[in-house]
Parts: sequence; structure tokens; C-alpha cells
Amino acid sequence: MATETVTLFQPYPLKAGQKIRIEGGPRGGDWEVIGITDRKLKLRCPVSGKEVEWDRFCYFVEERDRLEWPQRD
Repeated sequence: MATETVTLFQPYPLKAGQKIRIEGGPRGGDWEVIGITDRKLKLRCPVSGKEVEWDRFCYFVEERDRLEWPQRD
């Protein structure tokens, strides 16, 4: 079994009412989470009041050493 350094992505468990900051990219800036489903995320800009609904895209990222890759279930 080979081991590698692997980057893990997990959907972040956002909740309505959270204040978030997205750094970088076209969605960057401060937002308030105003709705969330299994597939969609609804945000409001605290400055303009603009509301947007996007497919969920926020992920927690970590890197771990010595993980089996590819993973076998």
C-alpha cells in the first residue's frame, strides 16, 4: 500500500445566520448565510443587501501526510 500527502475537501456545515468571508474568486467578500439546503446556499451582502443563491461551494480543506491513496473502500 502506497501512502501520499492528500488534500481533503469536506462540505462545510454552514448554518443560517452565520457571517462568512470568502477570500478570493468571483464570490469573494463578506456575506450572511440566510438559507441553506443540501444543494443550495443563499447569501446576502451586508453592504448592498443583494441576495444570491448558488450551488453549495464552501469546503473545509486540510492536508494530511501518509494517507492511503487512492483510497480503497
